[in-house]
Amino acid sequence: MKNDKSSLLTLLTGIPFRAPHLLRGDDAEEKARKFLRNKGLVLVHRNFRCKQGELDLVMKDGRTLVIVEVRFRQSNRHGSALESITRAKQSRIIAATQVYLSKQKLDCPLRFDVVAISGDGGIEWITNAFSSQN
Repeated sequence: MKNDKSSLLTLLTGIPFRAPHLLRGDDAEEKARKFLRNKGLVLVHRNFRCKQGELDLVMKDGRTLVIVEVRFRQSNRHGSALESITRAKQSRIIAATQVYLSKQKLDCPLRFDVVAISGDGGIEWITNAFSSQN
């Protein structure tokens, strides 16, 4: 076991240590999930992980499967949450989606959305933010 503060904290409390940025990400994903649920979407899967990448939220909007990338930015000083989704990030999301669809044996309409959450609590929902055809 590594001899650092997080390992010691886990040993003493029995609760795994999570870095503050990971906790903020979890909080942002939960806010996005609630926001989208209030818009009528239904959660199918949360934090699907594979070697190609991770899908934050997988939801259904009617028959359409919606892959939701959640981005949090305390401020826009280093670019907006939407601007942080580079072509490389899009490619990883698309590759992870292909793995997800294959494992779930799904054949349905597909959409890639982004929910951008700002430090002041603002939420921006961008439907069809990018396409697997790009």
